Amino acid sequence: MSENKSQGVVIVTGGGRGIGASTARLAAQRGYEVCINFHSNEARALRVVDEVRDAGGRAIAVRGDVSSEADVVRLFDETTRQFGAVTALVNNAAILERQARLDDMEAERFERVFATNITGSFLCAREAVRRMSTRHGGRGGAIVNVSSIASRLGSPDEYIDYAASKGAIDALTIGLAKEVAQEGIRVNAVRPGVIYTEIHAGGGEPARVDRVKSAVPMKRGGQPEEVARAILWLLSEEASYCTGSFIDVAGGR
Repeated sequence: MSENKSQGVVIVTGGGRGIGASTARLAAQRGYEVCINFHSNEARALRVVDEVRDAGGRAIAVRGDVSSEADVVRLFDETTRQFGAVTALVNNAAILERQARLDDMEAERFERVFATNITGSFLCAREAVRRMSTRHGGRGGAIVNVSSIASRLGSPDEYIDYAASKGAIDALTIGLAKEVAQEGIRVNAVRPGVIYTEIHAGGGEPARVDRVKSAVPMKRGGQPEEVARAILWLLSEEASYCTGSFIDVAGGR
């Protein structure tokens, strides 16, 4: 399955579905040993693991809530135990809730969305830096944060809380990239637009992509594989002089 010699060890959070699953499969094809993190749907994660192994790659699935510090530390420790030093992180795990205006949202909703989307990404990035940074005895590595075009558009009348959480990911990408630029770690992000994944069902409108695609200059929704290809490029040595950079995979929005 691998196109090249081993490219290292990558953790993909939320790797059991959508963009995460496509990224995990493509990473294995490119020669990475892959840890697929999942929160609750073990069957989905194990299906991706089986697909990778059936094609000759190496993958494991590790359950963990990224908003839990203990779970994140265990995720990295278990990956290191099975594969060796982690060299790449794809910060993909995220949630959104049902479409609503801000004046109809409750505080508990903010706590849930921000815990996964912001705290989870910060915790995973922290653990990656502690292991990859030359300051801590690591050999360097790469982090790709999965933001969203919503961070620029705001998602009015639908989920501005989700959009705000992705704005925080943009800030994390810029700040952390500068912080660890001399420690062997590159930090970049992709900002997907409307992509055909199951996350829209979580917002209460499974067919949302088809409804809004007319607003996209390319007049179509994107596929998870199209985002995965951008992620793998940013992880690769082809992007060796890119840090603090963003790739919008959004059809021109």
